[in-house]
Parts: sequence; C-alpha cells; structure tokens
Amino acid sequence: MVTRITLVKLSCLVFAVLFSGCRPLQSGVFDGVDIVTEPYMLDTGLLSRSISFENPTGSPGQGGKAASKLGVGRKGKPAITLKAGQAVQLCDIKGTGTIRHIWMTTSNNPTNLRSLVFRTWWDNQDHPSIECPLGDFMGFAHGKVMPYGSAVHSLGKNAGMNIWLPMPFVKRAKITLSNEGKENVPLFYQIDYTTGDKHPRDVGRLHVLFRRENPTTEKQDFVLLPQRKNKGRFIGAIIGIRNMHPGQWWGEGEIKIYMDGDKDFPTICGTGSEDYVCLSYGMQQTPYLYNGCSLNQKDFVSMYRWHLPDPIWWQKECRITIQQIAWKGGLAETQDDWSSATFWYEPVPGDSLPKMPDVQARTADIWKD
Repeated sequence: MVTRITLVKLSCLVFAVLFSGCRPLQSGVFDGVDIVTEPYMLDTGLLSRSISFENPTGSPGQGGKAASKLGVGRKGKPAITLKAGQAVQLCDIKGTGTIRHIWMTTSNNPTNLRSLVFRTWWDNQDHPSIECPLGDFMGFAHGKVMPYGSAVHSLGKNAGMNIWLPMPFVKRAKITLSNEGKENVPLFYQIDYTTGDKHPRDVGRLHVLFRRENPTTEKQDFVLLPQRKNKGRFIGAIIGIRNMHPGQWWGEGEIKIYMDGDKDFPTICGTGSEDYVCLSYGMQQTPYLYNGCSLNQKDFVSMYRWHLPDPIWWQKECRITIQQIAWKGGLAETQDDWSSATFWYEPVPGDSLPKMPDVQARTADIWKD
C-alpha cells in the first residue's frame, strides 16, 4: 500500500512537471506542501493577493471599486493610457511574499514592445534587479509577437503576455513600467502573488538583464551574463539574432559558462548556437517547454533555453558568453546583430546591472510588420 501511494505521488509530480511549465520550481514548498502537486492541501498559511488597476494595492476587499457608465464595480478601471515619457508604478508590496505570475498586454507593435521598460527593485535595494524591455522580459526578441508557450512564458497572438517564474522577496517588491517611446499606449496588467511565505534572507531574487550589440565585434564573444560576484543560479535566456549576412549560416558559436575561478577556459562549454537551444543542423521554428525557437523568419531569430530540470548553480562568481561564428565552406568569424534577456537568481544586496541600451539602440533595425 505504501509503495502504491508513493508511485501515485511520483506520477502526479511527473505530470505536473510535464504539463504545468515546471511548476515545482515555480510553486516552491511551504511547510512541506507543494502548492501545485498537492493542490488539495488547504492549510498552507499563505494568503492569495492580486494587483491590477482595479486593485492597485492588492488589499482585501478593495478590488473593483471604480465606476464605469454601468455603475460602481462594473469594469471601472481595467486599464490606463500610458503616455509617452510616463512611468507607472505597478506594485509596491511590503512584507514577505512571492510573485507567482504576471500578465500584461498593450499595443502589439515591435517598437512599443522594445520601448516599454520593466523594472523591479527587491527588498529596498537602491538599484533595480530587473531592467528589461517588456517584450524581451515576456519571452520574445525583436518586439515580434509569435504565439507560443514554454516553462517560463506563454504568449498570445495579440500580445497577451505571461511570465510564470517565481519572484520571492523578504521585505518589499516594487515594480514600475516606463514608456520610453513616442506614442501613448494602452496598458492592462495583473500581478498574482502570495504573502506569508517563509523565505531565508539569502533567498535568490530574480534578476533580468537586457543587452544588445548591433553589430557584434569579430572575435569578441557576446556577453549574456557579465561577471557576477555572488552565489546564484542561471535560469536561461531569450536570445535574438538578426542575421546581417542573408544566406549565410550564423550559428556555429559555442556558449561558455565560466564559474568559480575559471579564467581562460570555462567549466561548461556548448557545441553550437542552435545546439545550445537543443535544436540541430540549423534553426527551426519549433518552441518546446524548456528550449526552442519561436521566430525564424526574414533573417530574424528569437530562441530560448531554460535550465530548470538541468540547473546551473555557482557558488562565488559567474560569467556567460556566446561566440559569433559562421559557416563559409568552413568555420569563419562573423558579425551579426545579437540581443539577450538573461534570467538568473542571486541574493540581494548585489552589484548593479550594467547600463541598458537606450530606446534608440533598442529599437533600431528591429522587426517591421
């Protein structure tokens, strides 16, 4: 009987991993209860909260108070117009908790989705741990919406954007969105979170960094993650490539993960760019749970890799790069347009992120619908 119960629980866990986007990572365990694989456990001590323009503080009993022409509580304030040059605070949560899910939507055009900037501050740190264009943060490069789902993101064809990575905090979580573009745009959002989570003070906080080199420099590998001097875990990246040499295969470059004292040579070394996202012999537009490509058209590529079942931890320091090597009847150095949104966890306080490219650099030469 004990064996049978154990097998049933194991089967449920496998099912959850395969069909819920690696929810065991997302949910965490609270007092020995996993909130996804054991949804029937009710006394967890966690409180469910949600923030949107209909309840901007997430306070109990305070949602839906705004009025429309239909009356109070009848869809009074589902969205705002985010004006050019305006920044809006999406949340400022005090205490301990975990952001479980964020949904957003806005105007579905590439320039807008590279002009809006998502920033997050954890636990009163004076610099943001997340600073990234909204589209790249939500799972796609070049501002080009292609509907797909992975363990981290799900994206609808009309720019219904979701991220499912857990975002723990101990004292405070503050999030803003800035419109650095030239157009006023609509903004809808919802942040779903729990309070009462019991996190250690050095729990990893989600960090996201955006980089772009247009073009890259020959023989200087593109940096996905600049040197970090803290313990941490690399989660993965959204990587964008604009092939500047149509007809030429661009993807022979290898990823290099230098950690904990590595100097000239890394501990983890890949075998090719498409190999890194677990594809082969060129790029195919095939999105999967932990790896794949959501865009491979007109010399634009958006690809991703999530190290959830195959974790990459470091104890003291880490730096991650990827080479730009083409095939011209043989291996050849090359230059192309590369961007990345890199995701990792590390404790705070930590070093500030490198300066993000400005809006002109982010939106130059991106996808045109």
